[in-house]
Amino acid sequence: MGTDIVVQLSLMPGIRLGALSEIRSDVAVEALLMSGLDRSGFAEVGTIEAADRAIEAGKVALTGDYKVLCGSGRVDVVIDATGNPNIGTLIALEAMKNGKHVVLLNVEADITIGRYLKQEARKAGVIFTGAAGDEPAATVELIGFAQALGFDIVAAGKGKNNALKFDAVPSEYEEEAQRRNMNARMLVEFVDGSKTMIEMTAVANATGLVPDVAGMHGPAAVPADLAQVLCTKADGGILEKAGVVDYSIGKGVAPGVFCVVKPRHPRIFERMTDLKVGPGPCYSLFRPYHLTSLEVPLSAARAVLNRSPDMEPIDRPVGECAAVAKKDLAPGAVLGKIGEYDYRGLATTWAEGRSSRSVPLGLAEKAKVLKPIRAGERLTYDNCQPDDSLIVTQIRRRLDQADAVFVAA
Repeated sequence: MGTDIVVQLSLMPGIRLGALSEIRSDVAVEALLMSGLDRSGFAEVGTIEAADRAIEAGKVALTGDYKVLCGSGRVDVVIDATGNPNIGTLIALEAMKNGKHVVLLNVEADITIGRYLKQEARKAGVIFTGAAGDEPAATVELIGFAQALGFDIVAAGKGKNNALKFDAVPSEYEEEAQRRNMNARMLVEFVDGSKTMIEMTAVANATGLVPDVAGMHGPAAVPADLAQVLCTKADGGILEKAGVVDYSIGKGVAPGVFCVVKPRHPRIFERMTDLKVGPGPCYSLFRPYHLTSLEVPLSAARAVLNRSPDMEPIDRPVGECAAVAKKDLAPGAVLGKIGEYDYRGLATTWAEGRSSRSVPLGLAEKAKVLKPIRAGERLTYDNCQPDDSLIVTQIRRRLDQADAVFVAA
């Protein structure tokens, strides 16, 4: 994703890559060369002052320290493409401290403490936004369009790109990952369903829609059938209620996003049917693509020029992404990263996540197992302890404590 953004920025008018932070300098250099720069077009720097001088000279400042990038006086907006909840939190807070707008291509951080980051951005007078082109923002855009037209929202979500295998592990996908120029862990985060659960939780917490059931339904509906499948049972579908997030594994939905709507007036039913949107009574608004990292710079531009976010969490969460064991976990085990061998994500409601004492997916990395956990069981605060040294764990604990006070009141 980071490489894509570096290359895309070189092709867009009115926006410029000022600085790049990457701990693997060889990967960063490769991305910069791929974008069309030669080695005179960037300078490796170790201080904020050196970064400013490089940017003023028309070069890209390359650093291994995100604090140098965030502190540069010549940088207007910071894009986080790490995908790591704790690192993303550190970057966002450092950027805000220095008066920078933040674009979060890090849904993992968003679903864990996104509302806190939004509050901190408001205090700092900057914009905090999810990234255009990623499925959550693309879905939220469709939902906003439907709401502006006065439709009732029945369901919204995405097509799942990769085959779904809940117990997938990186060692099984090394060859495919190499062929697709991807990291095997990141590929598995998609395959085991975690990314879909994360993204739909983010949509829930940006809109107020909720999973109909834990894990959602994920039917094999094709684009033409979405509105007849992902609608309420009263309208012939599979949902217990309207106003939900979900996904489809049906052919032709991925890489698109959808919003199933229901009009409120017979005349509008007539027009929607006449316009070949579907047979009714529900209709599917469908965007057949999302351009992920290629669209992300648009969020950066809109944050600076319009001071408007493309997507942000609502103040009170409605969705949660819990962690579920992929295999039997023994006491004393320290858990790896999302997309590795230990656990996967499961989208559920915030209330159900709280009542079951589920550990949020974004806190599972480096957590310690306290009691035996069988494959398929949730990680809970009773059988697992998140790493208290991580800033994301500390912030989430404070949020949860404040929520408990709010609920008790």
